[in-house]
Amino acid sequence: MMDWTDRHCRYLHRLISREALLYTEMVTAPALVRGQALHLLDYNAEEHPVALQLGGSDPAELAVAAQLGAAAGYDEINLNVGCPSDRVQSGTFGAVLMKDAPLVAECCAEMIAAVDVPVTVKCRIGVDAQEPRDVLPEFIETVRAAGVRRFTIHARKAWLEGLSPKENRDIPPLDYPLVEEMKARFAGLHISLNGGIETLETAEAELAKGLDGVMIGRAAYHRPWDVLGNADSRIFGKPDPLGGPEEAARAMLPYIEDHLASGGKLGQITRHMLGLFAGRSGARQWRRLLSEKAHLPGAGPELIEEALAALEGLALAREG
Repeated sequence: MMDWTDRHCRYLHRLISREALLYTEMVTAPALVRGQALHLLDYNAEEHPVALQLGGSDPAELAVAAQLGAAAGYDEINLNVGCPSDRVQSGTFGAVLMKDAPLVAECCAEMIAAVDVPVTVKCRIGVDAQEPRDVLPEFIETVRAAGVRRFTIHARKAWLEGLSPKENRDIPPLDYPLVEEMKARFAGLHISLNGGIETLETAEAELAKGLDGVMIGRAAYHRPWDVLGNADSRIFGKPDPLGGPEEAARAMLPYIEDHLASGGKLGQITRHMLGLFAGRSGARQWRRLLSEKAHLPGAGPELIEEALAALEGLALAREG
């Protein structure tokens, strides 16, 4: 979800769901520690609960990065051991670390010793020629011994040779039963499922099987209202904060005004709002208006109202 789940995206998602745990884009430990790119830790207080996802493979450097994240107020520090992109492979982190469970354990032990917030791991079921049913339990056991108690498991292997990052999201088959078996085998751990979850109904079904959580990435990004709009009531037993995607769009207006007043651009926010009306009448017109006009000079909150008015006008015309 790099370049997707930035602070503007997370603010929108937090308006729609007050309860879901949000994750940052993966931030590399070298960027924070060596590059002093501390702006990568910026977020809005309203985003809580929010986890900082780190990438790296140097235990001491990850410990410092975790300290920076904890000092910034993040509720959780998550180590990414699942991303298959060429960029992370060349830096020896992400999914390539599935091949070195002892190193992952050492990294986590250093991070745990450095911070008071939970340190968690997001991983794959295996990589390349590894046999997941052999590798995954050994990986979990090794990292658990370092003190990690929460794992999010993407239920696909990552093929680091032969498949692109995009193909790695779709081609390797999903193995949900294996993740469910890991929960049964490691009953004392918090095990969440990731990969291929498209709907709230699927998330509910997996939770009903005994899993502790479900992580939803691209579906929540492309269809935020469909996935998150009723999540608080159906998953957490709490009231849903908003009544529909129109209300979510208007709830973003004060945030947009503040962003523009500080020198920001409208398109930096509206690019994350394109899927609000996915599957609804007028969704294409909503996307078109925001895509074509948000980057024009002087574009502001009135574009949101224009796009909403177009949606309402289309609905009235169809009713008529």
